[in-house]
Amino acid sequence: MIPFDSLLGWFSVDMGIDLGTCNTLVCVRGEGIVLNEPSVVAVQKGTNKVLQGGNAVGWVAKEMLGKTPGSITAIRPLKDGVISDFEITEAMLAYFIRKVQGRTRFIGPRVVISIPSGITAVEKRAVLDSAERAGARRVFLVEEPMAAAIGAGLPVAEATASMIVDIGGGTTEVAIMSLADIAECTSVRVAGDDLDEAIINHMKKTYNLMIGEQTAERIKIEIGSAAPMEQEKTMEVRGRDMISGLPRKTVVTSEEIREALQEPLTSIVNTVTRTLERAEPELAADLVDNGITLAGGGALLRGASTILSNATGLETRIAEDPLTCVARGTSIYLENIEEWKGTLQSDLDEI
Repeated sequence: MIPFDSLLGWFSVDMGIDLGTCNTLVCVRGEGIVLNEPSVVAVQKGTNKVLQGGNAVGWVAKEMLGKTPGSITAIRPLKDGVISDFEITEAMLAYFIRKVQGRTRFIGPRVVISIPSGITAVEKRAVLDSAERAGARRVFLVEEPMAAAIGAGLPVAEATASMIVDIGGGTTEVAIMSLADIAECTSVRVAGDDLDEAIINHMKKTYNLMIGEQTAERIKIEIGSAAPMEQEKTMEVRGRDMISGLPRKTVVTSEEIREALQEPLTSIVNTVTRTLERAEPELAADLVDNGITLAGGGALLRGASTILSNATGLETRIAEDPLTCVARGTSIYLENIEEWKGTLQSDLDEI
């Protein structure tokens, strides 16, 4: 006998969503990642009305960040991995679900959404409610480190320790897993956004130059590093002079940017070592062979694996396509939803 819910699945597009602070990725069963857009929404100032008939979401809205006139606000509705603006998140999710599912479907999809492991019951309820009101038929929540580990291809179901460090936009998730569950986990709200913030502060202090989030992110991607590089780089940066108020440009080096990133990176490294210190001896022994896997956008920072390896003495490798690990993990959950149901929280559970 086929369950009624599975029967309805034939008439809807079930999807896995990595609801990230910086980007939202959507996976569809059997198709892989079908959408990867910034978690940004442009609204009419003073209201929650999304511009362009509800379509100023994602890439369209990100291009407006820091460049909007007085009548428009570009909002990132997630902060530190959790919903900071309920209505805007709902509008964004509704747009993404509609875009993936198409307007022809009359039955809402089942949705698996990844959430940071350290969020509160109230924050979980906000994710469930947003997804339901955005049009989902059933909502399941999976913890981000678990989804990242599965997406990275780690043997989480086996009786051996797997360790993932997922450095996202708003949170860094550090977890040790064994036998299809999390044995030890720490979630810290220091991640990619804090690296950008450190660069913005450095430009203010050192050069009296105001730069925006997008410029800081570009500096991080182009010349940012966690460990010394074989060939150091320079980059021309444009912004607004804090004294004269006029536009100005200056040249920065990769060495000074690395110095500026030390504080948030040290916080992440300390989180990893703290998690390792709390691990059971047998799990710690497994990690000597299995090492650490890095996922998330922060894994792409040059030298991130080197500093972790130096601090822990463990081999640290970067997952294949680290940016999409969590999304791919939600997709695998979706494909094996009956099997994994016990590890998922859903809208029917008491939270």
